[in-house]
This record gives sequence, C-alpha cells and structure tokens, in this order.
Amino acid sequence: MDAAAEGYDVSTREGFLRRAAETTDRRIPPRFRSALATQREVVSWCEGYASDAPSLLILGATGAGKTHQAFGAIRSLASRGCAVDWLAVTAPDLYAQLRPRDGIDAETEFRRYADVPLLLLDDLGAAKHSEWTEEINYQLIGHRYDAMLPCLITSNVPVAQLRAILGDRVASRLREMCQFVALTGPDRRTGTVRTAR
Repeated sequence: MDAAAEGYDVSTREGFLRRAAETTDRRIPPRFRSALATQREVVSWCEGYASDAPSLLILGATGAGKTHQAFGAIRSLASRGCAVDWLAVTAPDLYAQLRPRDGIDAETEFRRYADVPLLLLDDLGAAKHSEWTEEINYQLIGHRYDAMLPCLITSNVPVAQLRAILGDRVASRLREMCQFVALTGPDRRTGTVRTAR
C-alpha cells in the first residue's frame, strides 16, 4: 500500500514523519510497538542523535524496562525524522544466527550486524558464556568501536561485573564508547522489586 492510499502526503513534513513512524513500527516486535523512551538519559540521547553519536548501554535487573526503552528510542528517532537504517537482535539470537551451519555464510550474517548504521543489541551477557560467545562479542563490539558506529545495548550485567562476564576487551570498549544508563524499579512484568546482581 502506498502513502497516498494510507491517507497522507509524504511530500509534507507531517506526512513524512508519519510514514517513517509507521514503517519503523512495522519492523518492531508487536510487544514494543507502543514503547516510549521516557528515561531522561535515553530521551536526551535521542534528541542529540547523529551518525557519530555515542552508543547507549541500558543496564538494569530483569524486567526493569531496558528493551522497552531501547525500542522507544528507535521509535523516537523515527518520529523525529531521523532516517537511520537499524537492526535489532538479542545476543542469544545473534549467536544462533552466526553458528556454522550448511547453506549459511556466517561472515555475511556477521557483516549485517557489524556494519548496520545503528544496532540494537538486546540482552548482552544473557547467553551462556563461552570462548566462542566472548569472541563474537569482541569482534562485533570491536568492529563497531573502530568504525564509530553507534549501538543501543541492553544488559542485566551489573557494571562491576562487565569484565568478568563479557571479558576485558569488550568491557573496556563499552566503557569508552557508551553512555551508561541504569534503570531501577520493580519488574514491569511481575511488579516484584529486583536488584541487579
């Protein structure tokens, strides 16, 4: 369906912004299609976003709203008319997609995430730690660090444990390339108060 059939004119700013928001929402998982960036630091990051923006690492206990804030940021960028190509993936899904298997070129898959202008990497540190996952994290974060490509990253790994869980090389780069945001409060799903380990 084209924009005219949807009832708006993309040659106007209002129509363009509406089209950008609707196109973005179609790519976002249904649970997060109404997500709003409400955390002050996330809103500020969206307002100042540019191609050389620092990355944003959203930390907090399970259910604190990290993924909600991250998709809210993506939606906020679209509603502001920031035309940025983006991909979203959970760390466990990324590892699954990069595991060697017949008919799949893991390097091509890796490049999709390594080179996209904005990457939302959800649940970093949630998968079982191994040398292989540590190496994937290092390759991905290292590449994006060197290329100065921004990321939105969520994790329930406490700051004090970044090195232990993600490795020295990844933790060091995250500390330099990311603005850290800590979310607190009850689990949005259950209402129980949890604290990061």
